[in-house]
Amino acid sequence: MIRLFHVSDLHFGAEDQAALDWFAARVAAEQPDAVIVTGDLTMRARHPEFAAAAQWLKGLGRPLTVEVGNHDIPYFNIFARFFRPYRRYQAIERMIERPLDLPGLSVVPLKTTARLQFRLNWSKGVVSAASLRAALAEIDAAPADSLILVACHHPLVEGGTRLHSRTRGGLAALDALGRAGAHAVLSGHVHDPFDLPAPAGRRIVRLIGAGTLSERTRESRPSFNEVRVEGRELETLVHMMD
Repeated sequence: MIRLFHVSDLHFGAEDQAALDWFAARVAAEQPDAVIVTGDLTMRARHPEFAAAAQWLKGLGRPLTVEVGNHDIPYFNIFARFFRPYRRYQAIERMIERPLDLPGLSVVPLKTTARLQFRLNWSKGVVSAASLRAALAEIDAAPADSLILVACHHPLVEGGTRLHSRTRGGLAALDALGRAGAHAVLSGHVHDPFDLPAPAGRRIVRLIGAGTLSERTRESRPSFNEVRVEGRELETLVHMMD
C-alpha cells in the first residue's frame, strides 16, 4: 500500500505554527511514501515567506512535490507578476512539479493559476489550453497500469465548500482528464476538505480537496488528507488537528 499525505494552503506569512508542528510530527512518526502540496505556500509571495516554506518542507525529510497557488504569484509587484512571476520560487524550485517515483502511481501536475484574467478576482482558477495539453501529455506518457492522480491548486468544479474556486475551463478539463484516464484530482484553495465523485468522460473521477495549515481556517480546523493507494483502489482519510 502507498500512503500519501496531501496538504495545501500553508500560507507562510499567516501560518499556524502549531498546525505546522503537528503535521511535521505526523510525517516523522508515520513516514508516508510522499507528500503532495497543492499550492499557496505563502501569503504574499515574499522572499522571507518562500525561504521559511522551503526550510519547513525540506525538514519533512520525505519525497514531495509542490504545485503553485494564486498566493504564490506577486500581487502588488506588477512587473514581477507579469514578467518574472516565479522568480521567488528559487528557494523551492526543485520541489515544483517534481516527479514522484512510486510503483503503480503517477502524479500529474495541472496549472490553474494565471498572471492575468479578464475578471476582477484574479485569485480564482483557470485552466489554459496549454496547461491542459501538458497534463494530458503526461497522462499519455504514464505506464498503462498506473493509477493517475492530477494535482492542481484550484478545484476544477465546486466541492460544496464555503469558498468558491470558479475555475474557468475546469469542467471541460475534468472531462478531458477523465477521458484520458485520470482517477482523481487533488486540489486546495478553499481551505476545507472534501471528497466527491464526479462524472468525467464516461467514468467517475474523485475530486479530493485538502484543508489548510494556516490561521485562515473556514468551516473546519487545520487538517490534511491521507490518501491510501492499493492497486487500483483509492481511500482518503481527513486528519484534523484537535
